[in-house]
Amino acid sequence: MARSSRRSRRRGGNSAGLIVGAIALGLVSVAIIGAFGWLKYRASGTVVVDKASLCPVTGATSETAILLDVTDPISDTTALDLKNQFQQIVARVPIGGAIDIYSLTEKEGKPERTFHGCNPGSGELADEWTSNPRLIQDRWEKGFQKPLEEIADRLASGKAGDASPIMAGIQRINLEVFSSLPAGTPKVLFVASDMIEHTPAFSNYRDGVAYSKFQKSEARDKFRTSLDGVSVKILAFQRPNLKFSAEELAEFWKEWITNNNGHFDGFIRLEGKR
Repeated sequence: MARSSRRSRRRGGNSAGLIVGAIALGLVSVAIIGAFGWLKYRASGTVVVDKASLCPVTGATSETAILLDVTDPISDTTALDLKNQFQQIVARVPIGGAIDIYSLTEKEGKPERTFHGCNPGSGELADEWTSNPRLIQDRWEKGFQKPLEEIADRLASGKAGDASPIMAGIQRINLEVFSSLPAGTPKVLFVASDMIEHTPAFSNYRDGVAYSKFQKSEARDKFRTSLDGVSVKILAFQRPNLKFSAEELAEFWKEWITNNNGHFDGFIRLEGKR
């Protein structure tokens, strides 16, 4: 009987061991499946981007456009202030947000686009489990940070021109950049310029800053554009010997922006004067 009991206990022990082993194996399997599912879940949040622009293939999450007026040179002091402002603007572009930079030329309605791309995020924010932080950092530096730094370094290299078609430049950017965006996309436009409109249709030099006079000009209909949902902020270069004040010029542009359904977000006078 004792021998039989020992066999029973041995068989019972073996059965218990098998059960414990099966449970342990099951737990390991569950853990592996769970880990795989967790990694897949984390990876599912990874945004696929276009290789050229670094923008999400599903579309940018926001749009920041900058119009730089290089139709006249600016002082070193103004250029430094503008560079600081420019860097702050770029730093505020969210991951997945687009930035488009245009240089105003004297050719009416033909500003030159010098940069288009999205902030892909730096390697510091990359998930080490589901991505390659070093590759992402390299992509961010080469495709986003470096080109914008090069533009910032050229801000003082303006060339004097015979015209300054600011309204036509804004109109073009609105049609090329803002108008095709889905409803609800945040849209911001920065205009860095002396803000002195100068075209055959209307000129602040010739016609002053009375908005009532502008409304009677050819420019009112020629350059009208629907800035629905666009927030516009002006970074103004100061010019000497003008027949009107900076406050009057700011009011003129506030009226033009609001009359074209845009949101006027301020008129900042940059330091320095040419």
